[in-house]
Amino acid sequence: MGAAGLTCSTCEMGARGGTGVEIELDRVPQRETGMTPYEIMLSESQERMLLVAQKGREAEVFRVFQKWGLDAVEIGRVTLDAKMRVLEHGEVVAEIPNAALTDDAPVYKRPLARWEPPVDREMPERIRLGDSADFTASSSACLGARTFVRSAGCGSSMTTWCRRYGRSAGSGRCWRDPHQGSKRGLAMALDGNGRLVLSRSRLGAMHAVAEAARKVACVGATPIGATNCLNFGNPEKPHIMWQFSQVIDGITKACEELDTPITGGNVSFYNETLGEGIYPTPVIGVVGILEDVHKTAKMHFAQAGRTIVLLRANRPGDAVDAEAEFGSSEYAKEILGAVWGYPPELDLEKEATLQRALVAMIEAELVESAHDCADGGLAVALVESALPAGVGLSVRLPKQKLALEFVLFAEDASRVALSCDPSTCRESNKWRRSMKSSRMCWAKRAGIELRLRWTGCRDFRERTRVARSV
Repeated sequence: MGAAGLTCSTCEMGARGGTGVEIELDRVPQRETGMTPYEIMLSESQERMLLVAQKGREAEVFRVFQKWGLDAVEIGRVTLDAKMRVLEHGEVVAEIPNAALTDDAPVYKRPLARWEPPVDREMPERIRLGDSADFTASSSACLGARTFVRSAGCGSSMTTWCRRYGRSAGSGRCWRDPHQGSKRGLAMALDGNGRLVLSRSRLGAMHAVAEAARKVACVGATPIGATNCLNFGNPEKPHIMWQFSQVIDGITKACEELDTPITGGNVSFYNETLGEGIYPTPVIGVVGILEDVHKTAKMHFAQAGRTIVLLRANRPGDAVDAEAEFGSSEYAKEILGAVWGYPPELDLEKEATLQRALVAMIEAELVESAHDCADGGLAVALVESALPAGVGLSVRLPKQKLALEFVLFAEDASRVALSCDPSTCRESNKWRRSMKSSRMCWAKRAGIELRLRWTGCRDFRERTRVARSV
């Protein structure tokens, strides 16, 4: 239950089912005495859910709740008259057709106006890219670890902690079923990038869904559902309403393609300061199912001597596309001090294929670690994979007609950096071919330094101790 409490949940279920709902307020658990019917029906007390059980099987439902130490109480029944009826002390205190509060309710039709963001479509002339890259991009606040935030609250509730999956922002996390003998678990991840949505609202929203689902798949879980927190400026301004409309379209498209239905969410409007709205920022949460919590992948490299593999669903674009897409990256914003262009291309069908291949390989225990390449690009993904175990790495990137900054810090979609035992690398490649997903493999080497080598240019080395200080 969310907004409007019992009122919303009862009339919506009745309207969608074409039935009526009758509620007895005397049976509804209440935290205070003397509450009026109005207060009970509109109370938004948290952690509640309304469900309809098959008649005659109520005891089975109650046993499930008892197993988990949760309260459950029967408060009403389904009727045939398509009305929501509320009783107190046996008397009807409210009665209204369900449709009056759902399908027939007033709907806002605010004006929309197509909006072009105040962002250059081409890279500013003052920017010069060459054969050097600035690794201080990894010090960006948006790329920092969120451990201090997570550790401030309760780590679990009525669950058994399975594994902290990484320190990086937005990394997936998993919990296992505390019921004795169960191997199943849940994996969860959040994602949102207002900069991408500002540039192209619909495409940016699709990226948020895809990346959250990809993080869940990196644990080894199959994404099954999503929620959202949508944050915008003043919807009375036509261009803000247009952003909101585009974001809804983008989330819808991505959730349909990735088979992650939205189960609920919330919207926050009027986020402005001195009349200037925030970036349109949809935040997406995705939940996935782990069939066996013992078959998961870590975010970080397990140990030295492992083979590193880049799994990607799309082939790299040309120099023109790379330059335009690079403008929405964290590197462009933090190091180059500019934002331009548009978000990277995203093929949702290929994204779904990549996620299925990744989950299959992890379930087959062919992958030891998996880290999605998103904010900060490939270089940041490798740094974050190396730091926890205190190992280094050496990779050789294929020669490309692109600036080094594009190769290391571009945020192309649908990419995952894997590590595996050299003995299983060939088997992983078979899975990849069976799922029709592309792959690029680098040379394996571990040591004291983090060493990124780009064919045709000088080596760029950053000692692990430097990255660790971020």
